[in-house]
Amino acid sequence: MPTTTPDRPRESPARRRVLDTASALFYAEGVHAVGVDRIIAEAAVAKATFYHHFPAKDSLVHAYLREQFEAQRRAVDDFLAGSADLPPREVLVRLFDLIVEIGRQPGFRGCAFINAAAEFPDLAHPVRGAIQDHRTWFRTMLTDLLTAAGDAHPRTTADILMLLRDGLAVGCYLDDADAMRRIARDALDRVLGAPDDPTR
Repeated sequence: MPTTTPDRPRESPARRRVLDTASALFYAEGVHAVGVDRIIAEAAVAKATFYHHFPAKDSLVHAYLREQFEAQRRAVDDFLAGSADLPPREVLVRLFDLIVEIGRQPGFRGCAFINAAAEFPDLAHPVRGAIQDHRTWFRTMLTDLLTAAGDAHPRTTADILMLLRDGLAVGCYLDDADAMRRIARDALDRVLGAPDDPTR
């Protein structure tokens, strides 16, 4: 049941059904492959109701990605809160373990943001803005962890770890997902240095 806060009024059930239906279809089949009429039918709403909440399909895609972003941010915040007593390097390792575990789940079809970017090549499109907001947040979070870990070049290392994160999103979908944890651990040791490396 949607929660009500002073800044966020209660969401209508119809809007929730549309967004839940669209989110599942967009992720499973791709944004451009799923039409508005199908979303309306599967969400069991009137066409007028759909367009009342989402004036165009692109506004629905934008809402889908913003909600994905919020869900990931909450999940990472919870993860970081539960890892507060660990050394920053171990937090990074466990974060990438978590990414792999998500990638090993049934129904995983890669990163929703990378997938959407492939369908919206115009960098000025609002959908690409939502994608960039997500990437900026994740890169900043990595930079903060690397700074806390004493990395000499945290921004550069964060860029490298972003490549690893993107590669895992693709690799878990296209390759052997069970091998990804070992590959990710090896990559982290090469980038961060071995846990007992005195030069790090």
